[in-house]
Amino acid sequence: MSKITVYEKPTCTTCRQVHKALQESGVDFESVNYYVSPLSKTKLSELLKKAGLKAADILRKSEEIYKQLKLGEKNLSEEDLVALMAKHPDLIQRPIVEKGSKAILARPAERLKEIL
Repeated sequence: MSKITVYEKPTCTTCRQVHKALQESGVDFESVNYYVSPLSKTKLSELLKKAGLKAADILRKSEEIYKQLKLGEKNLSEEDLVALMAKHPDLIQRPIVEKGSKAILARPAERLKEIL
C-alpha cells in the first residue's frame, strides 16, 4: 500500500481537519509543512499532474501576495505560475494529499475519502 503524504500549512483549518481524519482512521501518513520544506517546481508540477489539475486550479486568489503581484491582470503560462507558487507558497491551495500515482486537493476535507 502506498504511503500518504500531506502537503500542508499546519495553521490552516482544513489542513488540521485532514490531519485529524487521517489520525482517526489509523492511516500511516507523513505531513510536509511546505513553508518549512518548500515544494520545488518539479514536485509541484508532479502533484498537479497526479491530481489532473492546472496551476490555476490551485491558485489562492485571496492572498495578499496574489494582489501585490497583480496576478489577476496577467496571463501567465503554466510554467510561470508553478514557479511563482514554488517561490510564494501562500499562493498554493492546501492541503494537497498524495498517495502513489494519485493526488488530490483536499478542499473540503471530505474529499480525503477519494484517496483512502
